[in-house]
Amino acid sequence: MTVRVLAMAALALAVASPAAHAADPRYPDWPCTQAKVPEISLAAVWAGPPLDDVQNKWKDDAKISALVAKLSARKTPLDEAEKSVKEFLAGSAADKTANAKLLFAGLFDTLNAQRSQVMSGLERVSRKQREAADKIREDTLALQALQGATPRDEAKVEALSNELVWKTRIFEDRHKVVRFVCEVPTTIDQRLFALGRVIQQEME
Repeated sequence: MTVRVLAMAALALAVASPAAHAADPRYPDWPCTQAKVPEISLAAVWAGPPLDDVQNKWKDDAKISALVAKLSARKTPLDEAEKSVKEFLAGSAADKTANAKLLFAGLFDTLNAQRSQVMSGLERVSRKQREAADKIREDTLALQALQGATPRDEAKVEALSNELVWKTRIFEDRHKVVRFVCEVPTTIDQRLFALGRVIQQEME
């Protein structure tokens, strides 16, 4: 039992080591292999007319605000979102350019905010993982000391073994979730770029 526990703990610590040495020293808590880009650049996703004159005005339009919320939701399939953009702008007539700018301004603000929230969450979990790895390391050393003690206290060995199993499983489960969530910022980038492209095409 305890040999297996120590092996699991060693695996958890091996998993933790990349997080302890962040690829970019500017972001020591960033746990993903993808480079951290704190914000999406407007120039990277929008080649349409300037948005300076619309700013936060999209929030004052109930119809556009509702559409932004729908298009920004990850549960809305991208093809469905693109279709909704086309339908909305097709019915905008003379206001098409103004509505297109408002719609993209809303998407840019909302998706950037979503992205920041996800990235902050990832860094928060990364800090927890580092603390958990330190605790697993301490418990592993303590367990090894108990195993080598004379006389050996089997009850303490068993209790610490069970605790280490539990902590290691939580650590590994959290690591799997982090790997999955690391893909989310890229997915948001792709959604914003795709919807921006459709909006610009409909303006032409």
